[in-house]
Amino acid sequence: MSETESRRQKAQRIRTLLDTEGDAIWENTTYFNQEKYNAIESVDEYEDLRDQARATKEDAIENLPELIEQVEEAVTANGGHVHLADDAAEARKLVAELADDAETVVKSKSMTTEEIELNDQLARDGTDVWETDLGEFVLQVADETPSHIVGPSLHKSQEEIARLFNEQFDPEEPFETAEELTNFARDFLGKRICEADVGITGANFIAADSGTLMLVTNEGNARKSAVTPDTHIAVAGVEKLVPSVGDFKPFMELISRAATGQDIPQYLTLLSPPVDTPTLDFEVDSQTGINEDSDEERTDDRAFHLVLIDNGRMAMREDDQLRETLYCIRCGACANSCANFQHVGGHAFGGETYTGGIATGWEAGIEGEEAAAEFNDLCTGCSRCVNNCPVKIDIPWINTVVRDRINRGEDAEVDWLVEGLTPDKEPGGVSLRKRFFGNFETVAKVGSATAPVSNWIADLAPVRTLFEELLGIDQRRSLPAFKRETLRDWFENRGGSHVAPTQARREAVLYPDTYTNHVHTERGKAAIRTLEALNVSIHIPDIPASGRAPLSQGMIATAENRAETVADTLEPYIDRGCDIVVIEPSDAAMFEREYEQLLPEVRHNRLQEQSYEVVEYVYGLLTNGADADTLVNGNGQTVAYHGHCQQRTLGLDAYTEAVLGDLDYDVVTSDVECCGMAGSFGYKTEYYELSIDVGEDLQVEFADVDGPVAASGTSCLEQLQSLLDRPVYHPLELVGPTS
Repeated sequence: MSETESRRQKAQRIRTLLDTEGDAIWENTTYFNQEKYNAIESVDEYEDLRDQARATKEDAIENLPELIEQVEEAVTANGGHVHLADDAAEARKLVAELADDAETVVKSKSMTTEEIELNDQLARDGTDVWETDLGEFVLQVADETPSHIVGPSLHKSQEEIARLFNEQFDPEEPFETAEELTNFARDFLGKRICEADVGITGANFIAADSGTLMLVTNEGNARKSAVTPDTHIAVAGVEKLVPSVGDFKPFMELISRAATGQDIPQYLTLLSPPVDTPTLDFEVDSQTGINEDSDEERTDDRAFHLVLIDNGRMAMREDDQLRETLYCIRCGACANSCANFQHVGGHAFGGETYTGGIATGWEAGIEGEEAAAEFNDLCTGCSRCVNNCPVKIDIPWINTVVRDRINRGEDAEVDWLVEGLTPDKEPGGVSLRKRFFGNFETVAKVGSATAPVSNWIADLAPVRTLFEELLGIDQRRSLPAFKRETLRDWFENRGGSHVAPTQARREAVLYPDTYTNHVHTERGKAAIRTLEALNVSIHIPDIPASGRAPLSQGMIATAENRAETVADTLEPYIDRGCDIVVIEPSDAAMFEREYEQLLPEVRHNRLQEQSYEVVEYVYGLLTNGADADTLVNGNGQTVAYHGHCQQRTLGLDAYTEAVLGDLDYDVVTSDVECCGMAGSFGYKTEYYELSIDVGEDLQVEFADVDGPVAASGTSCLEQLQSLLDRPVYHPLELVGPTS
């Protein structure tokens, strides 16, 4: 299949999911996300709990071999059995053998059993298997896979479930309401639990010192499945181990808040199996304890088996880049907070088992990197998930690392030798499209040097067709128009800064990102005029792009090379005491976050400490005595403002709202978290419709605002201009002097 045909098929799949599952996914995930925000606002120690949870997971994974030995001793001493499975096939075989004599097996929700495809194995062996979680039961009836780690059937509406149950179970009176559906499922599954020979659960956490399992559910089905049948089999990845029950505490506080916005789980069960309650026989007379058919007392002991699964996890533990994946507590917060996931769901944004941003790490670790290739590009690196993850996993970096490995392929080292490349260059496996977007700075330089001819040629129909075929750039998306006079050219032609360093309040380097320098030069000019009005002397050195573009394409070596050159250029200015002022929020995020991965710690820290997002910098100047009267007063004018994703995750959007408010603008700030453009993402044919679908939330919010629209990021500006069909400004274009 050609690359073009593959893109078309993916576009069609996404289009179908937007039409069939998108509304239900959006309604549920955005509800969970908002409930989460509400739930954590009331917890003063929330960040402390995150730190505790992170530290516990770091320690547990570091000491995992010892914890495995410890839990084996504890469970065995309590009368249970521990089985270690190297891979999915061995795990399936183990569980199937343990349940060999069972006619009926009931299961509580477990992504790990989904991972090893346990149900299929048991069904092939002739065992009657029933999922007792309502969402999993719906999918079992529908013969579908989960679309979400926590809410497996979030993609289905109540009406769809009613139709499904009416078709499959043919009730005397058709099901219509949620109450009717849940009552039926409760009664139907209750009977299966009562008759089951074996109950299978997962485990949210396992205390190594006692073998105690922590089970979190909304329906209580896990504890019923664990204690009603005579035999309980718990299936869990080895990463679920923590040292002791005392280590459960932060997770008890975090997991439901992060997952669904609940202050506490509906059902939180701690079991140290095998439990010592009597075995149950639902035909035994409750008064006499005698089975009426056999006239014999029940004396059977309970049996417990803990099946711990590796399936790639120990290799992930040794992988410095994938190791953080094992800290995941399966709360789904990364999916709920992701704009792309909110609109298309896990049947697109997911692999064979796992969904959402963290799915890349899981699928790459347990199935191989190619298993993540199909959906990995749906992570746009916005980093909202990092702030929402209760254990602070750097999910965008994991996605970037896997993207880089997919680009390089298994023979990356051989490619370097064959092609004579060095590790600071990408091997030949990187596609033409990724090379184009990853090296957009070069494209922009050529575009500006040949403008306006370059813009005219790029918009010709045959050229747009060629772009779509070769590069997958959707013809419906407007292309950037390059300026012949770049921002640096304009700055030099005007004679540099109009404020001399000797007379300035501050001295600063204005970082000329690619779009500001070559496309949206107006915002750069507005920034210069604003800073000069506040008595700042400006420098604009000849400096490369930050590396954001290649990083977004998974070209880590190229991004690292850019970062080193940027640091080389800026460090002499930092040595002189200059501030580094950044217009594009995604570049501010590079200096703040991603350079931590790309530069030595000392170099990153110096650049991080001395760099500022441009409106943050303006806020600091005004707060420290700069004259606000030199800027344009809004006189009560309404302005609709949308903050860039990475600006929000860094907590920088508040500075723009404050500056606009202090200058007497009536600021209407968007509640929508993402514009949907996400740099090159919105240009790509397979993702164009998803990008627009995400953006339409913002379009609706701003449609009736009577006043200018402002956006901090390039992507946001371009998306809003396209959707609203009106000019969109950088905030400093509204407040800065015009000359």
